[in-house]
Amino acid sequence: MPEDPALIRFLEADGTFAPTPAAERYRAAVDALSDADLETFYRDMAVIRAFDVQATNLQRQGQLALWPPSYGQEAAQVGSARAARQQDHIFPSYREHVVTKIRGVDPIDIIRVMRGLTHGGWDPTDPKNGNTHIYTLVLGSQTLHATGFGMGLVFDDRCGTGDPDRDEAVIVYYGDGASSQGDVHEAMVFAASYQTPEVFFLQNNQWAISVPVSTQSRSPLYKRGAGYGMPSALIDGNDVLASWAVTRAALDEARAGGGPQAIEAMTYRLGAHTTSDDPTKYRPSSEEEAWRRRDPLARMKAFLLARGASESFFADVDAEADALADDIRTRTNALGGLERDDIFAHVYSEPHPLMDEQRQWLAGYEASFEGGAS
Repeated sequence: MPEDPALIRFLEADGTFAPTPAAERYRAAVDALSDADLETFYRDMAVIRAFDVQATNLQRQGQLALWPPSYGQEAAQVGSARAARQQDHIFPSYREHVVTKIRGVDPIDIIRVMRGLTHGGWDPTDPKNGNTHIYTLVLGSQTLHATGFGMGLVFDDRCGTGDPDRDEAVIVYYGDGASSQGDVHEAMVFAASYQTPEVFFLQNNQWAISVPVSTQSRSPLYKRGAGYGMPSALIDGNDVLASWAVTRAALDEARAGGGPQAIEAMTYRLGAHTTSDDPTKYRPSSEEEAWRRRDPLARMKAFLLARGASESFFADVDAEADALADDIRTRTNALGGLERDDIFAHVYSEPHPLMDEQRQWLAGYEASFEGGAS
């Protein structure tokens, strides 16, 4: 199949810097990136992959109820997260592990969610978490949350004022499977109607669990945004430079009052949909191997080596990645279990009699067992 002429890419699979014609409008921004910026992109991707592999292993060992791997999607996530400003608001789905880490969330808080120890994981209003809203496992609903928040920014004059240091924007992450949900389309309707300062960031990882994109849509997904009047871009999601440059421009436009924007990042989940899934049942190994040759980390490493990055830099990154993986294993094993009263916390923003009633019922039920515990 011929490549879509709209595709924006700077790095070929082998790390060669070769911008596509559609990428030229973003070339100046990419050329201005420093060696430190580029090395940060690689570090982010490598460190989170080590975390992701460790978390998958922990689930297999019975430490977590579930784990959604992000293996293979690191470039799309790192580029877009690094493109956001401090005042912007992030609405993830449930596998944006590096996005949350970049924004300041402690990765152990993601582990706590997947271990079943918390309703949300972290407090989005705590400044240390970088305006990062909590994971949403209900498919596509985060797009409604993001659009509602974006509408609030419009009503409160927190965007389009002409002051880029004060104006705010929203970025929401969702997948190709979620793009078929009614929630996503309803969110786009309201975003277009109210001209929210919002970027819809679609990570097309080719499979909605076992259903391929070709079954879900007969035309490229990035064209759906255009149907709602949104400027829409198609990027190589395994190219961190394309992800950063296009997301940066889209957020700047949204923040300045240009309304919602849409980005489709063409990537691939090299792992399972979640640890409850077995992709070998429906996905050909030849397809996986073809995408492994487009690995975003290998691509960026080759690019950096060609620019003169030192072996000591990569050794330092590997050491940091190993340290994070070891730290997560240690802290996960120390988490323990769930306290009974924790399940009633934070259901409502204020104390609620229904929660008191249910807490008392559970205490009585457990007391009815021999020894006073179920």
